[in-house]
Amino acid sequence: MSASASNAVRQTGAVTERQRTRGGIAVAVPSSPAAATANDARASALFAELALHAAGEANDEVFACMIASLCTGGGALPDWLGLDPAAFTCLLRHHFPGLRLQVPPCPGRPLDASRNDERHELVELMLMDKAGSSPSEVWMAHVVAAGCMASDHLWQDLGLWQRADLTALMRRNFPALAARNVKDMKWKRFLYKQLCEAEGIYVCRAPSCEVCSDYHACFGPED
Repeated sequence: MSASASNAVRQTGAVTERQRTRGGIAVAVPSSPAAATANDARASALFAELALHAAGEANDEVFACMIASLCTGGGALPDWLGLDPAAFTCLLRHHFPGLRLQVPPCPGRPLDASRNDERHELVELMLMDKAGSSPSEVWMAHVVAAGCMASDHLWQDLGLWQRADLTALMRRNFPALAARNVKDMKWKRFLYKQLCEAEGIYVCRAPSCEVCSDYHACFGPED
């Protein structure tokens, strides 16, 4: 954990050990992001609280980022991370047992029902290549698909603090799908490109990505 991150969590009065014990078993606790990176002290404080209840699973940290952002007005995810309330409750119990959110994850962003088919296609695309090692992969597919409905870079719309977190979650949850992104295409564009190719639709007329005039729109930095 960086010094700035440690300071951010200390200011909230939260415990910051990398491991804690539940039932005699030491489980990993995700490190808190720096408040300067999150640009929101409330999000950092909520992230720290979520971290204290982390179950020690691989998706704990990214879900903590998403929930902290959503509850404090960050990112662009719909209410309940784009899940139905029952599924969100299951997610919370699975990844952060014992936690009771004081702020509901409902900033007033309902799902756009007119794009249900689009979301379902994205979910199916991801689940075809899910790792099969955790039930949270299903939740993750629905959350990522909901994030794709927004208009900014996908990692920002999801409420993550850096693109590397999105790349890591894609590789962890949907490894075969992520492995096809061999040139590090922006993730939202990559997912939609996969849908188009599955339907036999090839809109781009450039002979290769390297000579395309829109190269940077697909492969440029996402900052």
